[in-house]
Amino acid sequence: MNIEYKRLSENELSRIIKMRIDQLTEEYTSAGKTVPEDVNLETSLMDFYKRNMAAGTYVSWLAFDGDKIVGTSGMSFAEKPPYFACPSGKVGILSSMYTDPDYRRLGIATSLLDKVVKEAKDYGCGTIYITASDMGVKLYESYGFKHNGNFMQYSF
Repeated sequence: MNIEYKRLSENELSRIIKMRIDQLTEEYTSAGKTVPEDVNLETSLMDFYKRNMAAGTYVSWLAFDGDKIVGTSGMSFAEKPPYFACPSGKVGILSSMYTDPDYRRLGIATSLLDKVVKEAKDYGCGTIYITASDMGVKLYESYGFKHNGNFMQYSF
């Protein structure tokens, strides 16, 4: 097995969208939730990736075993008013971390995480946020992410 890493381009978007939907489905079902049948994410995801990649506010790195994509990562960039813990006000929002089940525990997720964290640093981010799945918590803790008990969410 020879894993190669490559930055996401438009050529891989349809494959990445399928993987993203598979990832979300796996997370939903492992949490005991039923995947909504009336939600079609394909169009929304394509729009998101194209728009944000063009604007430079989203980057993703992929892991390949030959032609097969076996891992993904993503980092969105946002800006908010600067604060003491983040004087630049630039934040990274980590998402889309996924490794094919047959390739887990081989260091692929850590390598992908290294790449998008470097992207966030190069962008000038002072902090990175993530909403971690139960499976991902150990990876992020071992990488140095800390829990923030103040995180709250409001959904529409």
